[in-house]
Amino acid sequence: MEKIHAEIQIGSKKLRIIQGDLTQQNVDAIVNAANCHLQHGGGVAGAIVRKGGAIIQDESDRIGFTPVGTAVITTGGSLKARWVIHTVGPRWGEGDEDRKLENAILSSLALAEERNLETISLPAVSAGIFGFPHDRCAKIIVSSIISYLKDHPGGSLKSVDVCLLRGALMEHFVSATQKISAMQKT
Repeated sequence: MEKIHAEIQIGSKKLRIIQGDLTQQNVDAIVNAANCHLQHGGGVAGAIVRKGGAIIQDESDRIGFTPVGTAVITTGGSLKARWVIHTVGPRWGEGDEDRKLENAILSSLALAEERNLETISLPAVSAGIFGFPHDRCAKIIVSSIISYLKDHPGGSLKSVDVCLLRGALMEHFVSATQKISAMQKT
């Protein structure tokens, strides 16, 4: 069962920070924090393939590669989500990480709208084994989503969720959402 920790309205659209299992989200698409070669062995990627089935890895193998900051799409297999958007965030220390993470998020949202999707749920891209500092990751992801939704008021996306499991990471995303929301009101 998911729990909403923060929510912000951006025109007719919304951003929610929720606690739950990304692989169980009943949305049009979930976002996978992938590696460039789209080999989904561990972490969020491994869980998505285990629950969604081998078709996700098979389709990823046919795509083969996507650079850092970009996104590609496969079917969702047996997941509740019809689609999986695979985006590659930066590894901490590779250089220009902030811009690359922003591009990964924006690429995912743009790809969702290319498919006329209305609901999407994503994890804390790059915050796991890629080592991105959690507070910085939260600020970039939340601000990127808000900027995208503001810049695309007529787009198909109606709801974007950041879906997290861990409490400490959750605090950073809730704080970033509250700070950005407060700044917009002033």
